[in-house]
Amino acid sequence: MTGLAEVADNWLDAHYGDLVGWRRHLHAHPELGRQEFATTQFVASRLADAGLNPKVLASGTGLMCDFGPEHGPRVALRADMDALPMADRTGAPYASLVAGVAHACGHDAHTAILLGAGLALASAAELPVGVRLIFQAAEELMPGGAIDAIAAGALTGVSHIYALHCDPRLVVGKVAVRPGPITSAADQVEVTLHSPGGHTSRPHLTSDLVYGLGTLITGLPGVLSRRIDPRNSTVMVWGAVNAGLAANAIPQTGTLAGTIRTASRETWVGMEAIVRETVTALLAPLGIEHTVLYRRGVPPVVNEEVSTRILTHAIEAIGPDVLADTHQSGGGEDFSWYLEEVAGAMARLGVWSGHGPQLDLHQPTFDLDERALAVGVRLLVNIIEHSTSFGERACLPVDAP
Repeated sequence: MTGLAEVADNWLDAHYGDLVGWRRHLHAHPELGRQEFATTQFVASRLADAGLNPKVLASGTGLMCDFGPEHGPRVALRADMDALPMADRTGAPYASLVAGVAHACGHDAHTAILLGAGLALASAAELPVGVRLIFQAAEELMPGGAIDAIAAGALTGVSHIYALHCDPRLVVGKVAVRPGPITSAADQVEVTLHSPGGHTSRPHLTSDLVYGLGTLITGLPGVLSRRIDPRNSTVMVWGAVNAGLAANAIPQTGTLAGTIRTASRETWVGMEAIVRETVTALLAPLGIEHTVLYRRGVPPVVNEEVSTRILTHAIEAIGPDVLADTHQSGGGEDFSWYLEEVAGAMARLGVWSGHGPQLDLHQPTFDLDERALAVGVRLLVNIIEHSTSFGERACLPVDAP
């Protein structure tokens, strides 16, 4: 039987141009979270043309596709499809044709890679395990589309799940992974303050709302740095502050908005209570009324040990110098919700050309070296081939007897 690595090579020899073309089409036609109708149909049509049976989610965005052995373990491969609400300033011939929407996080590449890997695997005469492709909507939103996919049964019967994410700090040809946490939890907090307002010459006769904002701006991050173990890498950063129009008038309302990120799942679980308690305590001496809107984002992506070993072997099978080290990122990823349910792991795919600046994700100028697409296809195909490397028990669903 032809090995799956050879199957991937043969498929890429015949279809690499298609792979690049798919990525460029998706890049030029980005769609925001829970609006990925055309992207979903683009993927579904190509899977159906290959004789597969994709199932579009009831919302019309996102899809799943099963093939391979119907009995025994099933391994899921996941890609996210949504774009970001920002302009595309790459200057590329395939730049976004949609004003104010861009694939600045590499999800166009993730989608093209999973589509390519799925079609390559479907061309194999035999597969060692069942495969489920999960094309997920709305990763960039909170709550993310992973929750929708799970509710739709994305993990039913799945033993392990894997994903990759573009990393512009890694040169193309490298793939990085680590056991344990590889991303961080990410929440959003918005605090609204209320005051009767008044003249700046008489702050003692009112509640000085702007002073209260300043107290929170410095006080909340400071208290968190003392309440939480510094080894957990917890970072609170304000991104927006709004209050007042006149220099000589204390305003009646003001808002602060920011993010809180932590490397510790345990810390993440208790974070909201600490934030609410601290905001109340800091504002109490000032007599300022307030409301706190705390949006739970995502827990950290925590790579499970056996899954990480399988993923590591899959990376090493690409070539002798492909595997790279990486650190835990401060960014959030809703792939973490899948790992709350089943074992799995995420890898980082090198997309930097090795020349020029390393353009970061979520920048309007972000683009990638398209040679990384073939590396990604080989990786996902190798995962399926190596999914039985650690024995049958390693590929059983987590609730199997």
